[in-house]
Amino acid sequence: MNATQCEMLLWFLLRSRQLEACKFRRQHPVGPYIVDFYSAEVRLAVELDGGQHFADHVQKYDACRTSYLEARGIRVLRFTNDQVLGETEAVLEVIQGAIKDGG
Repeated sequence: MNATQCEMLLWFLLRSRQLEACKFRRQHPVGPYIVDFYSAEVRLAVELDGGQHFADHVQKYDACRTSYLEARGIRVLRFTNDQVLGETEAVLEVIQGAIKDGG
């Protein structure tokens, strides 16, 4: 699977424990789903949403995914591709805050 530009950027910033010394995995399976980025240490999933995620049927699917993950004690953060590319520091601050809060 080819990574998008925003996935490559965020992975570059999260990998190797660069943010709060927290280990993230990329394309990590959780039950029937694969989350974009996942930290088992703080039970945090970070999902990146491209334009296709704004369609009604995809939003319903994403809501089901989020409910499934949250029911298993995993906090889910969602960012649009535009946020990651245009507001990178703000995205990192939100992720950092979630890490400090324990996921």
